[in-house]
Amino acid sequence: MVAVKSSSKLSRRERTNLSRGLLFISPWLLGLIIFTIYPLIYSIIFSFTRYSGFRRPVWLGMQNYTRLFSDSLFWLSLGNTLYYVLWAVPIGIVVALLLALAMNRDVREVNVYRAILYLPSILPTFALAFIFIVLINPQYGIVNIFFSLFGVPTQNFLSDPLGAKNVIIVLAQLGAGNAALIFLAGLRGIPATLYDAARIDGAGVWRRFYSITLPLLSPIILFNLITALSGGLQIFQQAYIMTNGGPNNGTLFYMLYLYRNAFAYAQLGYACALSLVLFVIGLALAGILFSVAQRFVNYEMVS
Repeated sequence: MVAVKSSSKLSRRERTNLSRGLLFISPWLLGLIIFTIYPLIYSIIFSFTRYSGFRRPVWLGMQNYTRLFSDSLFWLSLGNTLYYVLWAVPIGIVVALLLALAMNRDVREVNVYRAILYLPSILPTFALAFIFIVLINPQYGIVNIFFSLFGVPTQNFLSDPLGAKNVIIVLAQLGAGNAALIFLAGLRGIPATLYDAARIDGAGVWRRFYSITLPLLSPIILFNLITALSGGLQIFQQAYIMTNGGPNNGTLFYMLYLYRNAFAYAQLGYACALSLVLFVIGLALAGILFSVAQRFVNYEMVS
């Protein structure tokens, strides 16, 4: 009987490959440790303290978290953010899917159309916000001029809390080109033979869409929903630039309230607690979305 010795030691070649691999990923690892892991650990620690950024932190225990339940602005900002997510995310998915279907057409100028539709997605958010402010200006904005042609009186869309939220929701749809590009890649991956077979069986356009396109795009729809949910919970720049949380705190979103606590009120400890609560809320919503999506997402054609 021959005894075979197993050795857990790496060979010289394997050690060399491992060293080279670690060397190549070291910039990423360094960035992950400095800009993600280190701030995350300190955020957790500071969330249990009173810390202004200038003086030594004072340990408070759970006071920052218990304070949330009696903070009316916390609930208001959370409600505004959930309202935004409830409308902006599904509308954005529908708009992106429609754009992808339009860009998937075999027409001569399709490349030009794709560039035009995707252009707003690569523009900075603050630039789009300033452009939108000009477009909806009550005195010389193109939107009010267009409505006046039909006898609609001039409106200041940003003077009403609900109207201001809806304006930001509409503004968010200008960035639908990014999700549309992902949808377009999914549409290109659907075999044309499935559509040909459906046409032979007499299926119409809507039938092909609901029976072929939508089920096979369901994994991509889930991916875009998760990314849109994450972005929606972190809505900040549009409200900060266009309304700064007004009018009457109508656009005081969660991240804007967190920003004010951290940098305007110098309450970094409370801001850290707010950030961790938002993380838990986002994680819970994503978990619910994943559990519900298991009934509808089709992975049969996903390689």
